[in-house]
Amino acid sequence: MTRTLVVVGHGMVGHRLVEALRERDADGTWRIVVLGEESRPAYDRVALSSYLDGKSAEDLSLVDHELLDDPMVDLRLGIGATGIDRAARTVSTSDGAELRYDALVLATGSRPFVPPVPGHDLDGCFVYRTIEDLDAIRAAATEGEPGVVIGGGLLGLEAANALRLLGMRAHVVEMAPRLMPLQVDEGGGQVLGRLVGDLGLTVHCGAATKSIDGEGRVRGVTLADGTVIDTDVVVFSAGVRPRDELAEPTGLARADRGGFLVDASCRTSDENIWAIGECAAVEGRCYGLVAPGYSMAEGVAEQLLALGEGTFPGADLSTKLKLLGVDVASFGDAHAQTDGALEVVYANNAAGTYAKLVLSDDARILLGGVLVGDATAYSVLRPLIDRELPAPPEQLLLPAGSGVDAGALPADATVCSCNNVSKEDITSAIAGQGLTDVPGIKACTKAGTSCGSCVPMLKNLLAECGVTASKALCEHFPQSRAELFEIVQATGIGSFSELIGRHGSGHGCDICKPAVASILASLGHGHILDGEQAGLQDTNDRFLANMQRNGTYSVVPRVPGGEITPEKLIVLGEVAKDFGLYTKITGGQRIDLFGARVEQLPLIWRRLVDAGFESGHAYGKALRTVKSCVGNDWCRYGVQDSVSMAIRLELRYRGLRAPHKIKAGVSGCARECAEARGKDFGVIATDKGWNLYVGGNGGFTPRHADLLAADLDDERLIRIIDRFLMFYVRTADRLQRTSAWLEALDGGLDHLREVVVEDSLGIAGELEAAMHRHVENYADEWAGVLADPGKLARFVSFVNAPDAPDPTIRFVQERGQIRPGPVTLPMPAIPNQEVLT
Repeated sequence: MTRTLVVVGHGMVGHRLVEALRERDADGTWRIVVLGEESRPAYDRVALSSYLDGKSAEDLSLVDHELLDDPMVDLRLGIGATGIDRAARTVSTSDGAELRYDALVLATGSRPFVPPVPGHDLDGCFVYRTIEDLDAIRAAATEGEPGVVIGGGLLGLEAANALRLLGMRAHVVEMAPRLMPLQVDEGGGQVLGRLVGDLGLTVHCGAATKSIDGEGRVRGVTLADGTVIDTDVVVFSAGVRPRDELAEPTGLARADRGGFLVDASCRTSDENIWAIGECAAVEGRCYGLVAPGYSMAEGVAEQLLALGEGTFPGADLSTKLKLLGVDVASFGDAHAQTDGALEVVYANNAAGTYAKLVLSDDARILLGGVLVGDATAYSVLRPLIDRELPAPPEQLLLPAGSGVDAGALPADATVCSCNNVSKEDITSAIAGQGLTDVPGIKACTKAGTSCGSCVPMLKNLLAECGVTASKALCEHFPQSRAELFEIVQATGIGSFSELIGRHGSGHGCDICKPAVASILASLGHGHILDGEQAGLQDTNDRFLANMQRNGTYSVVPRVPGGEITPEKLIVLGEVAKDFGLYTKITGGQRIDLFGARVEQLPLIWRRLVDAGFESGHAYGKALRTVKSCVGNDWCRYGVQDSVSMAIRLELRYRGLRAPHKIKAGVSGCARECAEARGKDFGVIATDKGWNLYVGGNGGFTPRHADLLAADLDDERLIRIIDRFLMFYVRTADRLQRTSAWLEALDGGLDHLREVVVEDSLGIAGELEAAMHRHVENYADEWAGVLADPGKLARFVSFVNAPDAPDPTIRFVQERGQIRPGPVTLPMPAIPNQEVLT
């Protein structure tokens, strides 16, 4: 018989309970009713700051359509619980409903603590908890003006980064003598303070807030030492308090410091009611991190399904994060509170790094540690807590943790604390499921799917299991595509035969031939149909048009930015009419002409080229189109001339050959009519210039692009796009879209920003020069065929009957135009075949 579970709260932990229960409840034992006070379903509150750095609310959502459509889950948003009748087992809701439950789980989370200083309730005072809070802060922020964050802990620095992203000059006020006092020690706090100070933050440590000043609205903050900070934006981030207001009227026990008092199984003083997450005081203690909350959710799910005791195993309070671009991590007994604990410190003030290990009194057992400035060793060190050191302490503290590897971890070491996944869980999945990459491990074990700090270790475990991702392009080349690109660039090799003869083996295949053809085209080695190169191309590139399912081709002329004159529109209509083509406006703001036979292509091109058109490269792994809205010329919301910028970009990058197709968009305002964030690179206008987004795409796995740089002027925008595209062309794998390339890139978006914006590798000039050569040497491929009788000879259906049309091609009429009809042979005709008589 189906029973009813009511979950009060749909934050990250409440959502994890629902997921865990549905994953395990194959028999449909529980129908789940979820009450969520916020108007939106659960989202990633840990990544909340990214909402101001280009992510949308949809990007942060943790809920997929499968759960929303699940008939066993009733998600009620914008509705809270107002009372609990334990005797009747009912929950009263804010919309007047009364819900009967067999089991009740309280996942009400916490609320921000606002110190009761005078003026704390003035307009201009905010907390940092929800997406709506960030919207309010964004609306109040003024670029260039000071903003004050009360609290210098983890969330306080997140809030300070948010103000910084909004262009404000952030001040951080912390009562403790250092930033992040719960996570780092005095030495680490000093390094952290210096690093964030170098980034433009003003830090006030050991400072209490005396008052928030102003009449009706904030005008300043006065500190206890008399310091006055002029500001009209104050963000309180001074900790949280458990949401346990249902305890007293319900008669549920509370802990001394707040929170629903629960035992080790997370059960309250009522055997039918559990509490999990930040509102739960497990044996008197509340935990403010997501990982312990997830562990509680998993345990309660096991109890509800009678799958085990589901006892809370205790919390790993280890933390690794990047604040304002600065790595910070702490794990285990970070403050050396264990009797007899020893501390080993490695500090490099010049590099801005600090590392400390806390050891047992015999210096054999790792108890904890602190890392600031470089936390890459965290993924190896954290699982070693309470275990014997696999190497001397000084070796463990080598920069980037280079002294240890995955082999140092025992099998039962927890690699992913967020989801409680051990090394053995991962290695068993690799061996048993034949996993070969990190995405496979994530999908199979959930390791690395929350905070992501263990992802480097997942790569190491693959290697330990003997899984070596081959970099070979194919059986004929042991090198990767990126390595072949460097070889061709460095040696000046200009043909496939020379490249395979010197650096490969055999005769090549349909993998390496098009890839090498693309590399040669990227480096400007002539027309793609010149000599040997013609034989390397895929069908579409071989005929500079897209082959359709009935053996005909579509012709797509370039229409930069979607802007076209009436005269050119008339020419397109006349060509379509004269050749009997199907006409379609594409999603990329171009006009596609379908149904052309191969021998008709040069005739069509001649008409189009004479009218001023050129190839739109719809057939190539190249720039396809730069979509545009109408911008500020016509739209009342536009803040920049998006049409002119789209045309400029499309004309600059037309013909650029790449590992995969490239699509772009330019939107004239944040309303995003050009859908720029769904493109390989997208440009969105601001009142200060342009924001540049990269790594987006549609298709089977849509991905929103990430913000690479903000508020750029025209020239700076183009220089950064030049660098981004050429870096992608040089380093991406075969047929790898920019989205997959960015996700696979070591260091991800941060590394990309360092290379193409900050020029950390010193190659920006080289990348810009490469793009300049492309722009200078661009030539229309259609015009190149029309000017060369040898190339024109390729465009026939039958080599021994060049004037004969393909008899297998049939059309039928529909809605006043042609569409492919049934063929008379089992397969479409292959271009250049012989006529059999």
